[in-house]
Amino acid sequence: MEKPSLRVRLSDVARRAGVSASTVSRVLSHPDVVADATRNAVMRAVEETGYRMNHAARNLRKGRTGAVVALVPNLGNPFFAKILDGIRRELAGAGYDLLVADTLDGQGRHTALRRFLDPSRADGIILLDGLVPQDGLDAPGQPPVITACEWIEGATLPRVMLDNAQGARLAVTHLREAGHGHIGLIGGPPPNVLHKDRMRGARDAAQGLRLTLFPGDFTLAAGQAAADLWAELPTGDRPTGIFAFSDEMACAFLSTLQRRGFTVPRDLSLIGFDDIELASHLAPALTTIRQPKRDLGQSAARVILDRIEGQTVAPVTLLEPQLMRRETVAPPPGRG
Repeated sequence: MEKPSLRVRLSDVARRAGVSASTVSRVLSHPDVVADATRNAVMRAVEETGYRMNHAARNLRKGRTGAVVALVPNLGNPFFAKILDGIRRELAGAGYDLLVADTLDGQGRHTALRRFLDPSRADGIILLDGLVPQDGLDAPGQPPVITACEWIEGATLPRVMLDNAQGARLAVTHLREAGHGHIGLIGGPPPNVLHKDRMRGARDAAQGLRLTLFPGDFTLAAGQAAADLWAELPTGDRPTGIFAFSDEMACAFLSTLQRRGFTVPRDLSLIGFDDIELASHLAPALTTIRQPKRDLGQSAARVILDRIEGQTVAPVTLLEPQLMRRETVAPPPGRG
């Protein structure tokens, strides 16, 4: 390989690859639209010449900031870590920086979003909060906005999301197949779109079963409260299988019951949702519905990059959930 030079230009790469400078630019910006042989020749020439894209100059030339903002509800929630990492990795490959802000930072969801709807601050926005007001999100002159994980009901923004209803069907079906005829659901906040979709899927799969709903909000405190409510029910009224709409609630539910002298899955079965890092390290390890969080982040980054470039994108990018069978599901007491 030639010794890299700070003066290597796009034309040098084009000459080495035997193509035009515009073809080199197209390969570096949109490699998926270029023939494999051409793309391979250009990338070999890039490596041999030591060419490095000057992203700062490109952004200045196009009047861009070189940054994309991800707006998250509660940065303290570990669920978002892998999603943000997936976004960061994909953006970095395209020469963009990731900025992260919390929509619950005390100023209100509306204010948090409006701070970044100025094209001088960001080239695009990935919104992971479905409760942000939708008015003005697609006004002319603003950076493009897409939603990821959560979405805003009634908005026409592109969305990247898990098939939440299918994930709930997998969870309830797994409990049904284990022999549970009375299932408890620990939901999320009723206005939340994730709660609505998971509730719809759970009810679809629970046809003919007895359901008990425990209030929740995806937090540890809600899981603890649900466990206390379950333990205080008469024995015959307790659901034998519990499906929590988040792993945080499932983890707190499990630990609270263990402190009260119950054993999972001997006394009841439990399934969570999300497959956070902690889930597989619990004792017993938590059966849960896996979200491909890093893949979701990378998909969201690709969609916002396409929107920044003015390309048409699919209205919905849907990712599939996966049932992670571990140690917290067994037949109901007396049937094992």
